[in-house]
Amino acid sequence: MLKVKDLKVSYGMIEAIKGISFEVQDGEIVTLIGANGAGKTTTMHAISGLLKPTAGSIELNGTELTKVAPHKIVNMGLAQVPEGRRVFAQQTVQENLSLGAFARSDRDGIQADMEYVFELFPRLKERASQMAGTLSGGEQQMLAMGRALMAKPSIILMDEPSMGLSPLLVSEIFHIIEEINQKGTTVLLVEQNAKRALAIADRAYVLETGNITLEGTGEELARDERVQKAYLGG
Repeated sequence: MLKVKDLKVSYGMIEAIKGISFEVQDGEIVTLIGANGAGKTTTMHAISGLLKPTAGSIELNGTELTKVAPHKIVNMGLAQVPEGRRVFAQQTVQENLSLGAFARSDRDGIQADMEYVFELFPRLKERASQMAGTLSGGEQQMLAMGRALMAKPSIILMDEPSMGLSPLLVSEIFHIIEEINQKGTTVLLVEQNAKRALAIADRAYVLETGNITLEGTGEELARDERVQKAYLGG
């Protein structure tokens, strides 16, 4: 479904991504793990069109994305849940969700997906008319995920969805990621909580200073001594 090949991304003279290649198959949960500054968010932004690569290709279902505008990439079935939630604080929960469907015109489908999001996140339904800026961190994360789902993506990119959340909420968020995947949405997950990410991932890649240094199934990497030492406290 998603194929990244020899991707390079630079900030001025600094090369942040140094020629990485990886794939995400239809129906998978694939995770990128790595330390702060490894290039995980830069990779996500390049895929969703927010950063232009200096070299390499990114294909979604066989279509090259590197010269496509971000809003058109959303139309092609790819949505991103950004790091730090980035909800529209002065808009209500319902308005935030509606904005997620900005590229759609199927009114009945939009309403059905709104109900689906409210089923996944009952707390959002309770707070539908509340300003997003007044929600807790966990509720804002749920809203950011719900907003991305309103685009009806075939693949969803999630950037650090558990950041800053309590252990209980982290468990809830990971359970919902699995549920979204089981309902048919492919997931590319960037996550510093490597233990939780590897536990739900079909496959995983380790990103270190702009290079992919390890890859395998989630289970294989969770057992790998290098991964345990660097990321799992082993």
